Amino acid sequence: MAFMILGVLLLVLKLAEFGPVATWAWWVVLAPFGLAAAWWAFSDSIGLTQRRAMDKMEQTKAERRNRNLEALGMGPRRDRKARRASEFPADAAAKRSANDPT
Repeated sequence: MAFMILGVLLLVLKLAEFGPVATWAWWVVLAPFGLAAAWWAFSDSIGLTQRRAMDKMEQTKAERRNRNLEALGMGPRRDRKARRASEFPADAAAKRSANDPT
């Protein structure tokens, strides 16, 4: 991505004939685009792009699973509530009997 930004910046400076870039050869100005293509080919060949996509997909899957567990009442908050209730069984029993209409 950095090569692309640099390439666009140099291209704009060359077309606007601004500063020293106006006198540079075209191959120097267009070189970052070639470097970007080479980097993308290299990262694809070593599996970097696919690995990042898989990591992102796993993170999305984990977030969706946690969200669904929370909606079902089976998430980490439930564990904290259960732990708190087991720490103070008398208080929990008193709350239950106070809320129980029968």
